Amino acid sequence: MAFEGLTSRLQNVFSKLRGKGKVSEEDVTEAMREVRLALLEADVNFKVVKEFVAKVKEKAIGKDVMDSFTPGMVIIDIVNKELTDLMGGSQSKLAKSSKPPTVIMMAGLQGAGKTTTTGKLAKLLQKQNSRPLLIAADIYRPAAIKQLQVLGEQINVPVFSLGDQTSPVEIAKQGLQHAKDNQHDYVIIDTAGRLHVDAELMEELKQIHSETNPDEVLLVVDAMTGQDAVNVAESFNQQLELTGVVLTKLDGDTRGGAALSVKAVTGCPIKFAALGEKIDALEPFHPERMASRILGMGDMLSLIEKAQSNIDTEKAKEMERKMRNAEFTFEDFLEQMDQVKKLGPIDQLMDMIPGMGKMKQTKDLKVDEKQMGRIEAIVHSMTTHEKQQPDIINHNRRKRIAAGSGTSVAEVNRLIKQFDEMRRVMKQFSDMMGGPKGGKNKAMKQLKGLTGGKGMKFPFR
Repeated sequence: MAFEGLTSRLQNVFSKLRGKGKVSEEDVTEAMREVRLALLEADVNFKVVKEFVAKVKEKAIGKDVMDSFTPGMVIIDIVNKELTDLMGGSQSKLAKSSKPPTVIMMAGLQGAGKTTTTGKLAKLLQKQNSRPLLIAADIYRPAAIKQLQVLGEQINVPVFSLGDQTSPVEIAKQGLQHAKDNQHDYVIIDTAGRLHVDAELMEELKQIHSETNPDEVLLVVDAMTGQDAVNVAESFNQQLELTGVVLTKLDGDTRGGAALSVKAVTGCPIKFAALGEKIDALEPFHPERMASRILGMGDMLSLIEKAQSNIDTEKAKEMERKMRNAEFTFEDFLEQMDQVKKLGPIDQLMDMIPGMGKMKQTKDLKVDEKQMGRIEAIVHSMTTHEKQQPDIINHNRRKRIAAGSGTSVAEVNRLIKQFDEMRRVMKQFSDMMGGPKGGKNKAMKQLKGLTGGKGMKFPFR
């Protein structure tokens, strides 16, 4: 997961400070030494680390901090603000031309995920009720044009192409005219990449830039390459007027060096981050939210936005009614799992909940995506009647369900037992909530007892 190693190290550093009623200058120096090591291990640029630690230390040993009742929390707040500033301070939004179409030029090396990101960006713009046009200007990489066309078909966005025999500059020029003629409000040009930065690549990009006069020049870099990603961004920025950076594969970057270094080194803001392979796994980059995630403080705003854009409100209301009236069935359970999956990988969702990142490291909160697949297989192997009336599932039916789902009878038994327990909790909690005056307080006091003091596990295990 993104920043996993860095988050763990920083949480250990700050847990020591939190427990102190009084913080000395020596405590701050020791903490900053560990922060420095944590950032260097995360592959953050050395100069960036040096400046960052110096700024935090200067503010942390001030009189206001030392005299505070909670000096540890004040220092964490300082680190949070400095991390936010390091990554750009605030969200850097896409430019929008006063005279459509807005032209976005995508650049980057081969293998960074440029073509896929082009499709993801088109999907994101489409969600905002825009009419993007994709231009296939990468004529060198085998199947690059076909890849973009497949992505375009997948998201129902048109792709302009003149094949691989016309020059990329001419393709971009004619594609832009096509967009104007057909009232597209965004144009995204997928340019060619190379295995390394070279003069030929840069000259072609400069010609496309000159011909189309783009409003945005976005560099796509692989976050997992750490300092190499920062070096690539610096090279491109020196020769091409970059307006922003898109970090791909950030979900697989456990260190985070690129995200923490690229803005400070190049001056280019990070505008988007790709957190998965799905076509909708591209998010606007919010420095303040990312800083909060790095410090294990969660990111509820992003979680709420995900829920608002992906969860069917009417279905959610109906699910809540069924839970309240104890009408929850295995069919509803499948529907609920499907709604949760639309929000993204469970691990990423847990990282957005304050305090959950650290709790996730404990045994009971380990999330096994394969286990979720086995649970779905078990439920899909039930008949419609069994899903609606779980009480009828006897031993012979359980054997059939296990055989049909490729699982064991023990796994089927465990799922049904925990499903029954969950329904019992819902029913009793609902009864108490609907009881006499003061029922809510009574419910909150008794909830722990209803769940055996341990709470429900998700997914069922």
